[in-house]
Amino acid sequence: MPVAVGPYGQSQPSCFDRMKMGFVMGCAVGTAAGALFGTFSCLRIGMRGRELMGGIGKTMMQSGGTFGTFMAIGMGIRF
Repeated sequence: MPVAVGPYGQSQPSCFDRMKMGFVMGCAVGTAAGALFGTFSCLRIGMRGRELMGGIGKTMMQSGGTFGTFMAIGMGIRF
């Protein structure tokens, strides 16, 4: 299938490029949401200090990876 060319000669990003972009955007949004929800939940159960930072980091990584994966799949389907 030929690559579509825009009005000024630029080509459209490939499916893999769109999936990478979707993963990065989803990872950023998921990490921010994980920071908010992770902080709230860790403080609610009484974590402090190093345990608190570890819990927040774990929640940020999990939610960022999960949301990034789903955004990448969605961008691949949309292509």
